[in-house]
Amino acid sequence: MPFRNRVVWITGASSGIGEALAYEFAKQGAKLVLSARRADVLQQVKQRCVNSEKHMIIAFDMTDIDQLSTVVTEVEQQTGGVDLLINNAGVSQRSLIKDTSLAVDRTLMEMDYFAPVALTKTILPYMLARKRGRLVAVSSIAGLVATPMRSTYAAAKHAIAAFYDALRAEVYDKGVYVSVIYPGFVKTNISYAALTGDGSPQNKMDEAQDLAMSPQEFAKQVVKALAEGKEHIIIGGLKERLAVYVDRVSPTAIRWLMRKVKVV
Repeated sequence: MPFRNRVVWITGASSGIGEALAYEFAKQGAKLVLSARRADVLQQVKQRCVNSEKHMIIAFDMTDIDQLSTVVTEVEQQTGGVDLLINNAGVSQRSLIKDTSLAVDRTLMEMDYFAPVALTKTILPYMLARKRGRLVAVSSIAGLVATPMRSTYAAAKHAIAAFYDALRAEVYDKGVYVSVIYPGFVKTNISYAALTGDGSPQNKMDEAQDLAMSPQEFAKQVVKALAEGKEHIIIGGLKERLAVYVDRVSPTAIRWLMRKVKVV
């Protein structure tokens, strides 16, 4: 159990894959730091975790960049040092480019790119000083293969993956390790909160989401991959993994397929 007594900080831990990751890491003996906006929901997740007394919650808005230094200092002091940070918090999108306001584009980039970048930059000096730690970003298969109705979401997920790839190259010899997770469809409520063109939530479950793998199975695969030290972690159904493969071997074919694919 490589995560026993390791401090694992999960953002976006109040629901979905973040919540499932919390339960799985707790089973592995980790000490959790659970973050999201709502303290009451985080408290419920904490109480459902194994060894709940070992874990802490810290509620804050990831996009409030000015408070990150205070938040990270508090977490570091209370835990003695974060071993693994999983940047999972984010929001998805369901809208055509022609129908999407620039304000919505900015909101998506703030949540899915700038916020995790800011948190990473804030905690990185602590890990470098200890010469120990792993930084993890949750991208998306849309961050490898962009699809219709996900334009800015895909752009942000491409961007965070590229940022983490550059970071990996910079810190490879400093005791800090970097991983990027690329989920396909997972059966969570992410499509309910996905932003439409005017910024309102979609408020419904996508068919592909409803038929996808469970968050519990996803979490098990993630924890196993991280325990093995993997850096590039693709987890999804056959169609999603096939799309990644086709994109690598025939960009022309994937462009044709994206014109045909049903993504909602």
